[in-house]
Amino acid sequence: MKRALFPGSFDPITLGHYDIIKRGIHLFDEVVVAIGINADKNYMFSLKERQQFIEEAFKDEPKVKVVTYEGLTIDFCKKIDAQFILRGLRNPADFEFEKAIAHTNRKLSKIETVFLLTAARTSYISSSIVRDVIRNNGDYTVLVPESVKTK
Repeated sequence: MKRALFPGSFDPITLGHYDIIKRGIHLFDEVVVAIGINADKNYMFSLKERQQFIEEAFKDEPKVKVVTYEGLTIDFCKKIDAQFILRGLRNPADFEFEKAIAHTNRKLSKIETVFLLTAARTSYISSSIVRDVIRNNGDYTVLVPESVKTK
């Protein structure tokens, strides 16, 4: 079974994340969306809310599993037998950042990172932009899946 881990904080999940997961379903037998727990971060949404947003968005997709994890992503990949890490790239800055992580992960393990370019229609969306729109009472609903719109 080809299993890919799609790690992130998903605070909240955006249409960009949603697109990468949907496209990953066609490449892998299972896509495990893994919400990382970082005690040093201040989140807008609780871990439970973030997990519910993703589970609801993919409730009819049996190839998507949603979990939480702590620690190194490669250690979690080994624990769940994920052979791939799935990442989305929006721009050159994302590529440079993700490339360094991918090289480090490959040095420390045999896990390959697979990059998908975000769709042009979602390439400008980030969770931090969505949070800023929410904080300022803007219309964030055009940036997130239906499951987040009920926040």
